[in-house]
Amino acid sequence: MFPLPRTATAPFCPSEVKGSIGIDPSLPFHRKLLRYAGPGLLVSVGYMDPGNWATDIEAGSKFGYGLLFVVLLASLAAMLLQTLCVRLGLVAQKDLARACRERYPPAVNRFLWIGAELAIVACDLAEVLGSALALHLLFGVSVPVGIAITAFDTILVLGLQGAGFRRVEAIVLGLVATIAGCFVIELAMSQPNWFGVAMGFAPSLERLQQPGALYLAIGVVGATVMPHNLYLHSSIVQTRLVVDGDAGRREAVRFCTWDAIVSLSLALLVNAAIMVLAASAFNANGHREVSDIEDAYHLIEPIVGSAFAASLFGIALLASGQSSTFTGTIAGQIVMEGFLDLKIPCWQRRLITRALALVPAFVGVWWLGDGAIGKMLVLSQVVLSFQLPFAMWPLIRLTGDRALMGGYANGPFLKATAWGLFGVISAANVWLVAAVIGGQG
Repeated sequence: MFPLPRTATAPFCPSEVKGSIGIDPSLPFHRKLLRYAGPGLLVSVGYMDPGNWATDIEAGSKFGYGLLFVVLLASLAAMLLQTLCVRLGLVAQKDLARACRERYPPAVNRFLWIGAELAIVACDLAEVLGSALALHLLFGVSVPVGIAITAFDTILVLGLQGAGFRRVEAIVLGLVATIAGCFVIELAMSQPNWFGVAMGFAPSLERLQQPGALYLAIGVVGATVMPHNLYLHSSIVQTRLVVDGDAGRREAVRFCTWDAIVSLSLALLVNAAIMVLAASAFNANGHREVSDIEDAYHLIEPIVGSAFAASLFGIALLASGQSSTFTGTIAGQIVMEGFLDLKIPCWQRRLITRALALVPAFVGVWWLGDGAIGKMLVLSQVVLSFQLPFAMWPLIRLTGDRALMGGYANGPFLKATAWGLFGVISAANVWLVAAVIGGQG
């Protein structure tokens, strides 16, 4: 039997669990697939966090099923980028942050590190706001109290010390399954027009020409493709112990690529479900200006005709915020270790990230009131949008380097597609930032 290494005792420190999950070459296909599954699931959490909800709800309420194709295209772009991360991690045996530190001068690395940290804090801000809002809606606590409660999620991290990386993956699977299950039930209760849903997935430039549609479409892209996930994925795929030799490496790349595609397909379905729910519950009933998550929560019950639907919505929102807690901690460890070669206990890393997110959350709610949540969620997505090209550029360059990647380097078609995607996303994100600063949309 293939020897399985002892699981590391600190599940949130990727460098300490590298190669900790053994893959027996003699396992049948389905069991081998299950052993490789997991990293893609952790990454997919970032594609369905509370920051995505606001854009999906507003797009569905304003344009019905019309912008579903944007969710599809953004998810396909995410799949391409995450498969590049799989290759970098498994072939070069380096995460994106560490590869950048080895490739670029210190000044460039400091710039990339600061940008990555801002993206992680922005994502954590969305998680704080989403979780606080869910607690407010489900249990009636005030939003500031809900924000304060989220400060104690560091206890969750401490409680999982020594549990092993597979335990973390299992917990995230449970939370993701909760989100997906809630939306399956809600869609059944809202009875969407499935023909309209199918037509919404067909790309259409004409739909983007409607007033405000392009702004929202770019917002959906910015909320979907998360920059910190590129650092995260390139590291956590290395938790799988790859058999030496080209055949073992090729098998690992193939299985982890499928893991990423299947997991991100689940994220695609969740994001599409949020938009479909908004379209069928709000747009179809004349409520076409719903842009806040709280408004959506309060409208679902009278429209669908069941308080259970509103409760499911709140539960899914809470699960969404909490699932991102784990991945945010891991991503923070990867970025700090990779760029700075600095290791600190994972609970300290979690405390720093959450503290940096709590300050703007408290200040925003105190200054602007509970209505600030929607504005701050949008702001968090703008920060992520602005940072994305700075993570894409080194990823595409590194995975296209034949000296580093050997025969796994990006071919001409993949290079052209990746750089084309970089150009489109960069231009779209610049437009989004300019539009928000100018008060458009």
